[in-house]
Amino acid sequence: MNYTEQIRQIASRLLESGQVDMVMAWKKGAFDYQSIPYVARSREDIDKIIFDDYCVHNLSASLLRYRDSNEKIGIVVKGCDSRGIVRLLEDNQIRRQRLYIIGIGCSGVLDPLQAMMANSGFSRTKDISGLAAKCANCIQPNPVIYDELVGESQEARGPGNRFERVSEIENMTVEERRTFFEEVFSRCIRCYACRQACVACDCRTCIFEETRPQWVGRETSISDNMMYHMVRSMHMVGRCIDCGECERVCPAGIPLMLINRKLIKEVDRLYGPYEAGMVYVEGQKPPFSVYDEKDPDDFI
Repeated sequence: MNYTEQIRQIASRLLESGQVDMVMAWKKGAFDYQSIPYVARSREDIDKIIFDDYCVHNLSASLLRYRDSNEKIGIVVKGCDSRGIVRLLEDNQIRRQRLYIIGIGCSGVLDPLQAMMANSGFSRTKDISGLAAKCANCIQPNPVIYDELVGESQEARGPGNRFERVSEIENMTVEERRTFFEEVFSRCIRCYACRQACVACDCRTCIFEETRPQWVGRETSISDNMMYHMVRSMHMVGRCIDCGECERVCPAGIPLMLINRKLIKEVDRLYGPYEAGMVYVEGQKPPFSVYDEKDPDDFI
């Protein structure tokens, strides 16, 4: 996927014409496997823009930093990133008129964390050629919303066995599930990296930052950890775009997408066919963001 020159040309045109005030993309870091989010605001900045196999970050989450400004933003998006933009538009976090979306047909990206481990000496695995785990069952490699498209459309690799692990957990007994999740969540250090990387976590004040009242304790106990993950996952119902960024950035290796995909599966079963962020219709909201008097309420 060598689209760097095309993206630079588009960014140059947009900035020089005044159509946008900035272009969000990636630049190269200190290592070959390090491509990091980047904002270009001038002709000199554009020369640093790159696009390669390590552009793994979902840039749409970074738009939240600019939601209160009036700046016009150019942004480069892969398929999963574009679904994040749809989420932000549905939540009224940013206006469509402020965005110029440069879409890229994505054939999959590599995991910089895997490469970092392989080069650190702490991993026995030296093969870093495989796609990032988040790309394994990608159902939308092409942008669902864009103003200009770079490259050719790509074939989806999913859904494959996207819910295979979910089914395994569903087939456990209640006691087995409790034991499984207690072990998983005991590893959580409450760094909130998953929240920071998530485009659907767009609350201005997070419940877990509040102290009056303090809904969840600060310590990393099993009960508080489970409270954090369960509350956060409930906020993802009908809103998770399956980009896998939360699980990718987790330093404790918690299988967060296992929970999210259970919710994706249930929303699709109850309200589907439905996948969050797959199409933008002005005024449209995800299932759990609207209420109708005719909605079933047998569970009450």
